[in-house]
Amino acid sequence: MILLCLSGTLFSSLCSDGAPDGVDIKEFWVNMPNLITHLKKVAEQKPQATYYNVDMIKYQVSAEGIRSTPLNLAVSWRGDSVNTDLRIDYKYNAEAMAAPVPLHNIHFVVPVNGGIARLHTMIPPATWNPEQQTIQWKIQSLSQRSENGGVGALLGRFQMEEGPCKPSQLAVQFTSEGSTLSGCDIQLVGTGYRLSLVKKRFAAGKYLADN
Repeated sequence: MILLCLSGTLFSSLCSDGAPDGVDIKEFWVNMPNLITHLKKVAEQKPQATYYNVDMIKYQVSAEGIRSTPLNLAVSWRGDSVNTDLRIDYKYNAEAMAAPVPLHNIHFVVPVNGGIARLHTMIPPATWNPEQQTIQWKIQSLSQRSENGGVGALLGRFQMEEGPCKPSQLAVQFTSEGSTLSGCDIQLVGTGYRLSLVKKRFAAGKYLADN
């Protein structure tokens, strides 16, 4: 499911009559005086720039099963009153994207209750945040060209202060450039104007995984 919303900076520039145009097509029109006013303000803020990027449409995509998510996850917790083992399996899923592109700045954040007395093993190395009581892993980039085709695992073993540790929810954040999850595209209809460049980007919103 796709939820469309107008970008905040162009709320008065990009408009729609609200009527459905078709199952796969939605028409918007641009209020050019408002757009020109916006571009003038940007030009005043960035006088040295040779061009300006304008966010035209932002929307949310609801996942419909594992095939629609670009990063598949599985979380496993095991432990006793002393030690806890955490394993996070991940898999890059090219089929979820209109065109396969790498995922960047992937952050894995896992809350750990009970307090950690000692970190035994973290593969790859992770960061323990004592204030937020979370373990954080970071992967710079992931794609089909990554090791094992983008399939891997994060492993953690730690000694608890007050075990056993209760399994918690994994939260993941990432971004990607050059493609969409929805397959949504934009086409300029009419004469007098042209699109010199269209940039596509998606980012993880509420991206969670349970044990």
